[in-house]
Amino acid sequence: MEIAQRKKFDFTKLQVILRNYGIILAFSLLFLILAFSSPAFLTYRNLHNIIDQSAEVGIVACAMTLAIISGNFDLSVGAIFAFSGCIAAIIAAKGYVGFALLAGIVSGLILGIMNGLIITKFRANSFIVTLATGYIIRGLAMILTGGRLIIVNDPVFSILGQSSFLGIKIPIFILIIWISITWILLGRTTFGRAVYAIGGNPEAARLSGINVDRTKIIIFGINGISAALAGLITVSRISQGQADIGSLVDLQAISRVVIGGTSIAGGEGTIWRTVFGVLLMRLMTNGFNILNVSPFYQRVLGACKTMLP
Repeated sequence: MEIAQRKKFDFTKLQVILRNYGIILAFSLLFLILAFSSPAFLTYRNLHNIIDQSAEVGIVACAMTLAIISGNFDLSVGAIFAFSGCIAAIIAAKGYVGFALLAGIVSGLILGIMNGLIITKFRANSFIVTLATGYIIRGLAMILTGGRLIIVNDPVFSILGQSSFLGIKIPIFILIIWISITWILLGRTTFGRAVYAIGGNPEAARLSGINVDRTKIIIFGINGISAALAGLITVSRISQGQADIGSLVDLQAISRVVIGGTSIAGGEGTIWRTVFGVLLMRLMTNGFNILNVSPFYQRVLGACKTMLP
């Protein structure tokens, strides 16, 4: 009897370890496999590119972690991504680069707060609301641009997405800063504790004195900012705004968050596991390319990896 109880305890402990640190094990295993499979993998240039190419989705995924932990989803981030980028490109094309970047961030914040207000004031489901507002926002982006590409020739505008500092691309610095901000917000503040409480039991959180509506509005505001920031980086990389970019950013971000171990039921998750989820998916894509895996197989494996637990 005692031996059976001990085995059961060990099995439960193993489940907890795998749930909390399984993403690290998966990342480490894949990293080692690729390191031994190709000499090109461990080069500075390749590792730098992996992180650089993770910046946009990583920024959105960090904010999405807050939403999912609170028991909500934001399917409008892809549309905000495009809309804010288009706003910035239109203004930058007229020669006002600094104002363009500010306008892009502010537009994302406003759209995010609007999502939060609709969800809280009408007690509506976040999945349905953000799916609808996403269509509306992307439609506004199409109207704004007339369906055309907005070309920005000002070299200052390209600094955000294309320039480097100390040999490291600017988007990597932005990603690190955003990870740090969201990590501190979630793990070291009263706001973060409120996010977990709302995800665990919103009614109990309300009865304990937490302003649930205000917390949700802030969460969606942060998601709006993250989508806008990621959109600005992308538009700066390619020096043009277009209404159809970022169409899969929301789903990519959600899949990275879930793969990182955040519960879609809410109340559980961490930023660092989301970061590993983002890097794991980018590592897989990078490995496919290095090992010259056929694009047809990549599509099949890509669909499978999004369904990983």
